[in-house]
Amino acid sequence: MKILFLLISISILVAGGFLALFIWAVRSGQFDDTKTPSFRMLFESKSEKEQEKKINNDEENHTRG
Repeated sequence: MKILFLLISISILVAGGFLALFIWAVRSGQFDDTKTPSFRMLFESKSEKEQEKKINNDEENHTRG
């Protein structure tokens, strides 16, 4: 019976810790902008396109040579 009280108290402490972390994340702005990350993958920057071209050219050169 003592172990049951110990496990319940530990689980309440862990749940309280997770609740505190969740409240901290909400207050610090972790969940403010939910749309930008999904749009970010649609718009590549020029440097990323240039990098992909360079990688593709290097791969073509290695397969030819």
